[in-house]
Amino acid sequence: MGFITQEVALTDVRFFSPIGYYEEERLLGNEFFVDFCVAFPYEDGDAEVLTHTLNYEELYNILRDVMKKDRKLLESAAKEILDISRSRYGFANKITISIRKTTPPFGRDHIHSRVSITYTAEAIGF
Repeated sequence: MGFITQEVALTDVRFFSPIGYYEEERLLGNEFFVDFCVAFPYEDGDAEVLTHTLNYEELYNILRDVMKKDRKLLESAAKEILDISRSRYGFANKITISIRKTTPPFGRDHIHSRVSITYTAEAIGF
């Protein structure tokens, strides 16, 4: 016997944010792309009813509010997104957040850094 899981995700959401370990990075800002996915049990019913899914506008608002804050590490942004999501979507089986920085201060082009964090509910054994 199996089960059906539904995912609602936002991918490559672009932000220009004051996040960076060095003070100059926070002053100048950096470009980031965020992927945010929430998986939860599929509710078999009317697929046109928003209460049977997640409103991805709400997901975007979580990202927007977190990514506008001045901070040193992407890890703290990812953890805050995860904490808000777990609180708001207690029914979620899995939540994954990935934040990519397009211009880390290495002095090279085409290098991106990325931080990801995933929550998995123990009960379903993903």
